[in-house]
Amino acid sequence: MTEASLISRFDALLADLDGVVYAGPQAIPGAVESLQQLAGLGIGLGYVTNNASRTPAQVAAHLRELGAPAADEQVVSSSQAAAELLASELPPGSRVLITGSPALAEEIELVGLVPVYSQDENPVAVVQGFNPAIGWKELAEASYVVAAGTLWVATNTDMSIPQARGIAPGNGTLVAAVTAATGQTPRVAGKPEAPLFHSAAKRLGAERPLVVGDRLDTDILGGNNAGFATVAVLTGVDTRQTILAARAAERPDYIISSLTDLYRPYPEVTHDDGTYVCGEATARVANGAVGIIGSQDNLDSWRAACAAWWAATPDASAAKAPQLAWLDH
Repeated sequence: MTEASLISRFDALLADLDGVVYAGPQAIPGAVESLQQLAGLGIGLGYVTNNASRTPAQVAAHLRELGAPAADEQVVSSSQAAAELLASELPPGSRVLITGSPALAEEIELVGLVPVYSQDENPVAVVQGFNPAIGWKELAEASYVVAAGTLWVATNTDMSIPQARGIAPGNGTLVAAVTAATGQTPRVAGKPEAPLFHSAAKRLGAERPLVVGDRLDTDILGGNNAGFATVAVLTGVDTRQTILAARAAERPDYIISSLTDLYRPYPEVTHDDGTYVCGEATARVANGAVGIIGSQDNLDSWRAACAAWWAATPDASAAKAPQLAWLDH
């Protein structure tokens, strides 16, 4: 009997987009084919994105252009998560001040709440999402309402947003302006908070979802916060080195090179008297350093090293890279 693949342990995959499915306008090699295989195995697929300025339909259309399977309802955005969060706390028909895009207002309407744009319309909550057209007047209206102690939800708090001409201020900077004016902080629906992931799992009816992402501070932290299994993929931001150094809250359950690894058996890590073994690699912590017997090019070496270092630093509140001592077989 052949060993089961990693993905066979789960009933759904919740995938990040940039760095997992595509890099810029191009699909990452093997990603589209890996996503296409899920349906044949009866495994659900959802996409989770912090982007609150594009509608889920626009995101899905982009994915379909790349060849990835993507119905509109498979994309769960931070705008939708924010709307669901508000709907769970407010009676139907409640007025919500919109500090964001028309796409955000649409999501608020879809959950039975009423978008308004001024303190004079007596909103009982504020929802804030990215919109490049937001100016001082909109931030002032939000500040007036938030200062009164009203429920305030932010779609996400990404401080920067990549643009064609460079890095620009993201929604987090606009949220920070309201925080600076009021001394209040919002509840956050998007990554790395749990609501976005819970919304996606609920939509798919998934009980055992696997969250895949390339960033520890949003995808992996968010999946961990949601109580789901997490897998870091090495096709985007984070690397073997940064994953090894990760603080406890941002450590993934699995590490893979690309999405094609989802269809391979995942090697078990065993340990005996402080020595951690993965495949043919072993790792052991001594004097704050990790000694590894194995090849630096083999991911099993890094899986063993992570297991050893994380066991030695189970409560790390900040990222810390150990010294590495490599010994070939």
